Amino acid sequence: GMYCNHAFYFGATAENCDTLEKLKDLKGCCGIKLFAGSSTGNLLVDKEDDIEKVFKHASKVVAVHSEDEEILKLRKKLIEKGNVKTHPIWRNEEAAISSTRKIVKIAKRHNKKAHILHITTKEEIDFLSQNKGNITFEITPQHLTMYAPNCYDKLGSYAQMNPPIRDKSHYDRLWYAIKNNYNDTIGSDHAPHLKINKDKVYPDSPSGMPGVQTLLPVMLNHVNNGKIKLEQLIKLICENPVKIFGIKNKGYIKKNFDADFTIVDLNKKITIKNEDMQSKCGWSPYNGDTFIGTPVGTIVNGKIKMKNGKLLGDPEGKPLEFN
Repeated sequence: GMYCNHAFYFGATAENCDTLEKLKDLKGCCGIKLFAGSSTGNLLVDKEDDIEKVFKHASKVVAVHSEDEEILKLRKKLIEKGNVKTHPIWRNEEAAISSTRKIVKIAKRHNKKAHILHITTKEEIDFLSQNKGNITFEITPQHLTMYAPNCYDKLGSYAQMNPPIRDKSHYDRLWYAIKNNYNDTIGSDHAPHLKINKDKVYPDSPSGMPGVQTLLPVMLNHVNNGKIKLEQLIKLICENPVKIFGIKNKGYIKKNFDADFTIVDLNKKITIKNEDMQSKCGWSPYNGDTFIGTPVGTIVNGKIKMKNGKLLGDPEGKPLEFN
C-alpha cells in the first residue's frame, strides 16, 4: 500500500503503440511516458517514425524524456572512465535541444499534448517559451539548486542524472524561466538508486537521484531566499499538474474536492540527513544541507498521515482519477 494518492505512466515502446488509444479509462494512469533517448531501463523509442506513432495513437498527455539517441551514441567516445565531469559533455546541450525541437514538431503536427520533463538547457528554455499551448514543461529542484562543476566535485556520481546537471549559465536560465513563468511544473524526477550502484566507476554508475522527500524543503528554501514566490510554487506543484493531466478533484482547496493538504512551516529549519530518508536508497544529494521551510503535516483523503516527520496510521492512498 501507499500512503499518498498515486498514478503511474504507461511506458510507450515501438511495439505497443496500438494500445495507447485504450488508455483513456485506465484507472491510475496519468499519461504516456516516452524515452526519446536511453536513460536507465529499456523503454526507448528513438526512431522518428516510432515517436510519430506514439503521438498519433496517444489518448493522454505524452510525457517525454527528451534527449536525442543518435547524438548520444555519436558522442559516447567523449566519456572518460572514472570522470563523471564528462557526463554533461557526453549528454550535451545539442542532444537535449535537438530532441525537444523534434518532439514539439511532432506533437504540433498531431495536435497532441506533450509535457517535456526535466528541462536543463538555456536553448530549450528559449525555444519552449516560444512554443506554449499544447506543450508544457518541467524543471527539477536539483537543476535549480546545483550546477557544474561544483556538484560533481562534491558528490561525484551521486550528482549524475539524465539530462545532466550543467554549468551555471544553464542554471541561471532555468531561474529566468521560473521568474517569467515559462515552465509549467516542478517535478522531482525521483530515481532512488542504491549506494552500491551509485558507487560503481563512472559510466557504470546509474543516473538519477531521489527527490520526493526533499522537493518541498528545497523549494521552500528558494521561496525564503526570494527566488520564487509561494503563489508560483503552489501553481507549479499543485494547480498546473492538475490542469495538464486532467486530475479529478485535486489541486485546489474547494468544496467537494478531496481533502489532500500539505501543511508547511515556512520558518522551520531542517538539516537533511541520509538516515532520515524514507526511500529505500537511504541517501540524499542534500545530505548535511540546511534548508528553511519544510512540511510539518500531510492530510491524505481527509486523514492525517504525517505529523512532525512521523508517519501515522496505515497506507490508504488511492489511484488518482482523471477527467
